[in-house]
Amino acid sequence: MSPAIKTLKVRVKDKHASVLRRMARDVNQVYNFANETSSRAIRERGKWLSAYDLQKLTAGYSKCDGVTVGSGTVQLVCVEYATRRKQFKKARLNWRVSNPKSPKYSLGWIPFKGGQARYKAGQVEFAGMKFSLWDSYGLGKYELRSGSFNEDSRGRWYFNVAVEVQSKLSTGTASVGIDLGLKECATTSTGEKLVGRWYRENEQRLAKAQRARKKKRVKAIHAKIKNQRKDALHKFSTALVQKNAAIFVGDVSSQKLVKTKMAKITLDAGWAMFKTALEYKCRQAGVVFEVVNEAYTTQTCSSCGAMPETRPRGIAGLGIREWTCSDCGAVHDRDVNAAENILARGLASLAEGALA
Repeated sequence: MSPAIKTLKVRVKDKHASVLRRMARDVNQVYNFANETSSRAIRERGKWLSAYDLQKLTAGYSKCDGVTVGSGTVQLVCVEYATRRKQFKKARLNWRVSNPKSPKYSLGWIPFKGGQARYKAGQVEFAGMKFSLWDSYGLGKYELRSGSFNEDSRGRWYFNVAVEVQSKLSTGTASVGIDLGLKECATTSTGEKLVGRWYRENEQRLAKAQRARKKKRVKAIHAKIKNQRKDALHKFSTALVQKNAAIFVGDVSSQKLVKTKMAKITLDAGWAMFKTALEYKCRQAGVVFEVVNEAYTTQTCSSCGAMPETRPRGIAGLGIREWTCSDCGAVHDRDVNAAENILARGLASLAEGALA
């Protein structure tokens, strides 16, 4: 058992939504002020303001009349803005919109530092107010660290907080390779498959609601799709970490595919979310995790290592789900074969690292 940081997500009761929206409006004002001040400094003086510079300019905002957030929250907003500006390399970012009727409405977000939020008897106290929760984790047994209140597309609010937990090391002894795809979100070298069709299964209902201009229904369906995807990826990744001592994933990226006609199906697969979940769970459980080069893993026979004439090639070969190696006669499931090759490359890389 070793200590690890975990984020817990707890639903806030709906009666507090109006108060939280008011707090989120104050957060948006700080963010937009930082956005305007920073872009003006770049335009007029050629100076990029740091998070520290922005914190000095916003000092005292929390003491103004009517402001409901504390100085710790204001400081975190400045840090977040500076981080995102550096990430996107832009002089000005998009404004955060507080009007819920606007199509550009920004979902509520209220960050807080460790010690700003305190839990007692089913309620969390923050900024002098108490918020009732549906506490399914028993937050009273944890020491609350930093986190945030977040709104989802249905207008529901959640209390997300980092806590320290005792992580349980994995007892698995096997190794597994994972091939990420579109027909199946993930296929392992042992033949397990995760079919990622969350958006496509709800697409007709979503289109019907959009044609009828039922905005609340559309938001509810989008939230359902998101929750289904997150739940499936969480359960699949947890099972893999519990059963294995080493996990290797192909280095497929969705960045190029999202610019093609396959954008919808690519985003539905949730590759980035799956790899992120695997990485942090492996780190907590003491499992080896590595992303390996998956070039030609589909076309290479995992039995003899050859690239036979009968292998699936290019776009025309995407429809070939099963093929037979003309060199050794082995019959392969397309995705399982790729996963087996990814596993072999991962183990070889691990052996090279151990010998170095």
